[in-house]
Amino acid sequence: MARAKSSTLKRGVGLGFILILWVITAWLLYPLITLDSVDMKNAKEYLYRSTAGIAVMLIMFGKTIFDLLFPQAISQRKALLSTLFLTLYCVAIACGILFMVSRMIVLYLKSGNSNLPF
Repeated sequence: MARAKSSTLKRGVGLGFILILWVITAWLLYPLITLDSVDMKNAKEYLYRSTAGIAVMLIMFGKTIFDLLFPQAISQRKALLSTLFLTLYCVAIACGILFMVSRMIVLYLKSGNSNLPF
């Protein structure tokens, strides 16, 4: 009974940590999501903030790939549904990283060259 509570508590703390990490990442990347309303005077601050957010996403992506390729319990066969969700999560993070990097490039081009048409 105590072992089950400990395992449930450990899982809840881990899930809470991941959710807090995603909230922080969303806050860091918010200027890239609302790029049209960004003031170009603060572009350098947004660039650093967005770089930190993308770095966090890259770390989560690497951890997800590691969990997918090297499961903790090697002797136990992972459930197909768990592997499928982990794969979809990994693809979603990769698409998010590509989208955010493309938005950073647009922000850089807007701030560096004011004569560009976009």
